[in-house]
Amino acid sequence: MDFKKSQKLYNKGLENLVGAVNSPVRAFASVGGNPLFIKKAKGSRIVDVDGNKYVDLVLSYGPMIIGHRHKKVQRAVNKALKNGYSFGASTENEIKLAKIVCNAFPGMDKVRFVNSGTEAVLSGIRLARAFTGKNKIIKFSGCYHGHQDALLVAAGSGLATLSLPGSKGVPEGAVKNTLIATYNDLESVKKHFENDDDIAGVIIEPVGGNMGVVIPQNDFLKELKEYLHSKGALLIADEVMTGFRSKFGGAQELLGVEADITCLGKVIGGGFPVGAYGARNEIMEMVAPLGGMYQAGTLSGNPIAMAGGISTLTELKNQNPYEQFNEVGQQIETILLEAAKKHGVEITVNRFGSMLNPFFTSTQVTNFEEAQTSDTKKFAVFFWEMIKNGVFLPPSQFEAWFLSSAITEEDIEVIRKAVDKAMNKVAQN
Repeated sequence: MDFKKSQKLYNKGLENLVGAVNSPVRAFASVGGNPLFIKKAKGSRIVDVDGNKYVDLVLSYGPMIIGHRHKKVQRAVNKALKNGYSFGASTENEIKLAKIVCNAFPGMDKVRFVNSGTEAVLSGIRLARAFTGKNKIIKFSGCYHGHQDALLVAAGSGLATLSLPGSKGVPEGAVKNTLIATYNDLESVKKHFENDDDIAGVIIEPVGGNMGVVIPQNDFLKELKEYLHSKGALLIADEVMTGFRSKFGGAQELLGVEADITCLGKVIGGGFPVGAYGARNEIMEMVAPLGGMYQAGTLSGNPIAMAGGISTLTELKNQNPYEQFNEVGQQIETILLEAAKKHGVEITVNRFGSMLNPFFTSTQVTNFEEAQTSDTKKFAVFFWEMIKNGVFLPPSQFEAWFLSSAITEEDIEVIRKAVDKAMNKVAQN
């Protein structure tokens, strides 16, 4: 497989783009080598500038859930384009998409559209603070909620300490109201409340997707919400990644819990830049122009993104591919485990609905610390062998793989053969 054109574009991009990319994970830093440049995609396949074709398990990190360039989405977007690109004013499609989203999430009466998952989360946290009148937010180590200052943090020396900035350029003052807890560990949350009465809420990915796929154990989410309400605090669910991926609605419902505030992105724009946050009326009426919590955006509710979102979610609901996702996910999990056993490679596979990934460790992975026991060098070998055999994966051990309803039996066979060769390569290194 040849990557000469990607290499040429990478070298050219270094001149005017930071690292020749616009998002760090695309730089392939954790797997080595130079990034691939993509030319086009259709259905379950993606094609790079050198003409190499891949089964796509990245799917733009989730939103291409019914496949790339679905004909109904394409038609809706083309129709919207004929009317204009952006108006800075309200359109009917904002109301239509809001209805679809609110109907899919029990307890969500109103929603506000924004332009990204990061924007949805920072707005949702501001809303929690406005509603409770408190300042501090608890997040979990390993959960990523966008690049806003207050959440770019690493754990301190103890569970009950304040956070330390996780990025240069983030002042300590920006994270003074952010506390770190351990995923799947309610006691780590309780310790913060024992020492602080100024906590507005907890933000969590119902299923972790940025430390690999990490699933809440037992009744962790239910018990978390019950405890938060006993303390007058809110549960904020970051479903930017998980929204509409495991059912038509949120992962929180499958897991038996209803968040107070839900943050969304990815799928609800059908691949266009979009985000949203929503809650019951009592909370959302704090948002301007109804209340005193200010948040605005000129491009929020962009007509092209709304058209893409409506058509994607309408088709997704009609397809109802969630049983298919579970079956295909189980197939791929089995392929991974059997190939690893065959070649003597230790892995753990975590899967939830249409999200999965292998960790190159024998340890059960239920939090970020356990995820970090993975052998990232082995993953890098695995990644490049999968690429060379026609399967496009996220270039990081700690990113989820995604399934689309466009995946075929032929695609699964490509994955099967690639995994076998990749595990063999790992065993040889």
